[in-house]
Amino acid sequence: MTENTARQLILASTSAYRRQLLERLHLPFMCVSPAVDEAALPQERPEQMALRLALAKAQAVARQHPQAVVIGSDQVADLQGEALGKPGTHERAVAQLQRMRGQTVIFQTAVSVVCLANGFAQTELAQVKVLFRTLTDAQIEAYLQAERPYDCAGSAKSEGLGIALLARIDNDDPTALIGLPLIRTCHLLTAAGIKVL
Repeated sequence: MTENTARQLILASTSAYRRQLLERLHLPFMCVSPAVDEAALPQERPEQMALRLALAKAQAVARQHPQAVVIGSDQVADLQGEALGKPGTHERAVAQLQRMRGQTVIFQTAVSVVCLANGFAQTELAQVKVLFRTLTDAQIEAYLQAERPYDCAGSAKSEGLGIALLARIDNDDPTALIGLPLIRTCHLLTAAGIKVL
């Protein structure tokens, strides 16, 4: 493959955050829902879960579009080995943030690129260590009322007001915390034959 037009690029996600991140690369792409069960497996560690789901999402969409290059991604908040997913409700978000205050949480963000037509499938993991401030219940409530981050792993929407929850971020890919590690995505796309530049 020498031309980007040789393969359609698909993001296996309905996440607005991931779509906005991928748009930064100025590549034409479409979004397709992967319809994958995101429940954890017994004894599965958070990083294993993120890696498995990223690949499963990419594979699910690749089966529908075998000629395309498909990107799948998943993020799991890892609190001392326990996976914290999307809270879904206000009450769960409060409970998550109360548990994370003053704690270091590792956001395990995996990205997978799959193309069935040429047998390409690679997955990489970006780990972001985040130290949460010691937040009061009132601060947690104010944040949740402002952001309503119920579709974000660990209730932490760092690209918005959620940055005020954090005391420190330690990582090698600033986009990983938002949900799609673009440095690793560029590496995998290049390996799959998509010219990013």
